[in-house]
Amino acid sequence: MLDPAGAVYWPERRLLAVSDLHLEKGSSYARRGMLLPPWDSRATLERLFVLLRRWQPQILVLLGDSFHDQDAPTRLAREEASRLHALAAGLRLIWVRGNHDPLPPDGLGGEATEVFALGPLVFRHQATAKPEGGEVSGHYHPKATIAARGTGICRPCFVADARRVLMPAFGAYTGGLDVGDPAILRLFPRGGRVFLLGEGRLFGFALHAAR
Repeated sequence: MLDPAGAVYWPERRLLAVSDLHLEKGSSYARRGMLLPPWDSRATLERLFVLLRRWQPQILVLLGDSFHDQDAPTRLAREEASRLHALAAGLRLIWVRGNHDPLPPDGLGGEATEVFALGPLVFRHQATAKPEGGEVSGHYHPKATIAARGTGICRPCFVADARRVLMPAFGAYTGGLDVGDPAILRLFPRGGRVFLLGEGRLFGFALHAAR
């Protein structure tokens, strides 16, 4: 099930997955002199906890780039760090490694892995060229623009076909890569469906219709 908030929920296994939280991106930019409001981690985690209350999962899979850089866990505010640690005590928390966070966060609990496989599905950070079985991944931060009332509406989106689901970025400060980019199109050589995130609903259309 694709949640309009940008998550995947698997009822049979009571599994919730989100991707690319990029926690502490604001503080990372601040260290380089690019000042952004420092509330991105709190805002992202608040959205995540809303989903946890909605779905009540037993397994939470974070599909890589959960932190914007390797030092980000040490910059996380005490309240947010405590909430993550408590979360790991209440369910099975899986940290899938990403290119921004190749090492597991220290002191936050959970399990770290390169790939998480469960039944017919494989959860990883970056999609493979030819997945075996079903694949759920992130990394590309897909977004799409659709014409509406004489203008274009650009939103994060899922991209899916019969073999894979490419997830939108969940973080408050994450940008996006247009679904027409070759890096995304080559993952869907036979076409696919785009599911644009809306307020409480998804808007689906063929991949070739996105601009």
